[in-house]
Amino acid sequence: MTNRLADETSPYLRQHADNPVDWYPWGDEAFAAARRRDRPILLSVGYSSCHWCHVMAHESFEDDATAAVMNELFVNVKVDREERPDVDAIYMEAVQAMSGHGGWPMTVFLTPDGRPFFGGTYFPKVGRGGMLSFTELLARIDDVWRTRRADLEGQADELTEAIGHLAKLGPSDDVPGPVQLDTAVERLRGQFDPEWGGFGNALKFPQTMSLDLLLRRVGADEVVTTTLDAMASGGIYDHLGGGFARYATDRAWLVPHFEKMLYDQALLARVYLHAWQVTGMRRYLQVVEETIGYVHRDLRHPDGGLFSAEDADSEGVEGRFYVFDHDELVEVVGAATDEATARAAATWYGATPEGNWEGTTILWRPDRGDLERPEPIEQARRALLAARARRVRPGLDDKVLTEWNALWLATLAEAAFATGRQDWLDDAVATAEFLVAHLQRADGRWLRSWQADGGARHLAYAADHAALVDAFTRLAEASGDPRWLEEAVSVADATIALFWDDANGGLFTTGSDAEALVTRPKDLLDNATPAANSLAAVAFLRLGALVGDTSLADRAVDILRVAGGPASRHPTAFAHLLAAADLLAEGVTEIVIDGDRDDLLGVVRSAWRPRAVVAWGTPGSSPLWEGRVGTDAAYVCRNGACDLPARTPDELTAQLTPTP
Repeated sequence: MTNRLADETSPYLRQHADNPVDWYPWGDEAFAAARRRDRPILLSVGYSSCHWCHVMAHESFEDDATAAVMNELFVNVKVDREERPDVDAIYMEAVQAMSGHGGWPMTVFLTPDGRPFFGGTYFPKVGRGGMLSFTELLARIDDVWRTRRADLEGQADELTEAIGHLAKLGPSDDVPGPVQLDTAVERLRGQFDPEWGGFGNALKFPQTMSLDLLLRRVGADEVVTTTLDAMASGGIYDHLGGGFARYATDRAWLVPHFEKMLYDQALLARVYLHAWQVTGMRRYLQVVEETIGYVHRDLRHPDGGLFSAEDADSEGVEGRFYVFDHDELVEVVGAATDEATARAAATWYGATPEGNWEGTTILWRPDRGDLERPEPIEQARRALLAARARRVRPGLDDKVLTEWNALWLATLAEAAFATGRQDWLDDAVATAEFLVAHLQRADGRWLRSWQADGGARHLAYAADHAALVDAFTRLAEASGDPRWLEEAVSVADATIALFWDDANGGLFTTGSDAEALVTRPKDLLDNATPAANSLAAVAFLRLGALVGDTSLADRAVDILRVAGGPASRHPTAFAHLLAAADLLAEGVTEIVIDGDRDDLLGVVRSAWRPRAVVAWGTPGSSPLWEGRVGTDAAYVCRNGACDLPARTPDELTAQLTPTP
């Protein structure tokens, strides 16, 4: 017997289709059932690659006795947070308000009209360490619901009033400028771990947007290089197949939580690309190449879309797919090469008989930053990768999310342009074509999620739209094809029409055509991914400069007025928004290259130019092209003033070189 989740497109929801829990997906049917039965809603939110989500599922949701209690006392609703970030954001804010922290799995109890009154994260099947067992919690919630309903209703009213406070922020008079940006940089430096890189202690997340802000403002200083070297040398990086795990559980980046998320690959490949462009260090480009290789090998739909994630677990054990026993490593490499190479490979990857994690070895580089493999070690890597490929792979979440695909598309387009790699550009175009073909309705409305068995569902959110604006803009710059600028403008117009807050400025998370929730959230904090408003501020400034639309820059300024005050005080929570502040403060440089001038284009590609936009290839309708078609020259403009036409690489280099 299966429950209602069997008909859902989310792989995470379908993982629970065989549970004895009478699950509902989020929707009117569940709320109607709660009203009819006069029962609270038990909302469980998670995602497919969440290890503790699987633990709670195995302990409680797959247990007949626990499920019987859930079914008798509650209407049970399962939500994939990646598919419904609006629902997740609202109730996560409620859980954080109640407990001071949040996370997944998230368990929230709601009135039949959707107001939260109690919640938390993981609840064990058996009580321990002062924690109630899950069934004890269910009994207590039921008792309060039946005997103290008025108290519960009052708490629900208070929580509902408290959540959504970010959406109520009004605009300030100023936007962050150079002083606030410099203050943010110093605060980031103050949080830096000088021994192991990164910011703070364990748990350690790769704060890519903070690193990118530092690269933008001060270049590749020790904060950036120490962190990038430590992450790429640690166990958080997959030294055999490329790509990064979600985070490290220790200070030294050695022990990862093994799930791999598409958005992490997009954001990490981007910051390593920029570091390579700034420093010229080949090891950073190697990380980019291997991360792109991983995504296109293991996460790519044949038609171009990218899947969401791979689990931490395989065969029910966290990390089993990735770790090696010392003797196994030596045997595999020795069989493919020779005994000396096997010993060298064990040393290279830090493998010892006692292991470094639960008796096994998480592969890493003890010589931090020494990542470029000599040929014998490369042979060993290929042998180990082939041996690992014969194992049972972690579970794959094969839904295609618009936002995460757009983040990847932006990175891939940047990488293709910077390196001149046509294969990467071809793959970027294929991904863009996939999104247009599968995630956009006939009426032009974008959708959030696609999965092969069920197609596309759920209206896209502000983050989906903002990420698409940036992705299509960068693809236009990488390809020289004005079609992608037209797509970017179309999405930008839809973003403003559907999501703009006319009262306070900024973008709501949900569109004006979306279902009404208990509050209308606004995504302002940069977290694992850039916030919708941060993405839009950067994308609007860049696109506006390319197409000559100052109204887009005005919208970016409005966003900065809303979030600019908190951003300068809490830089790690607003790092991508501060990139928009940097663009506004320093100005966008507009570059136009007319004619078949690979030599001039090569000058633009030769360095990371985070404050520049470039138009080349087929002339479009942008006013940047006016009077310049047929001149066979490059034009550089800043703040409404243009230099003389540059006809040689030296002339263009001089115009693009900052004045001391």
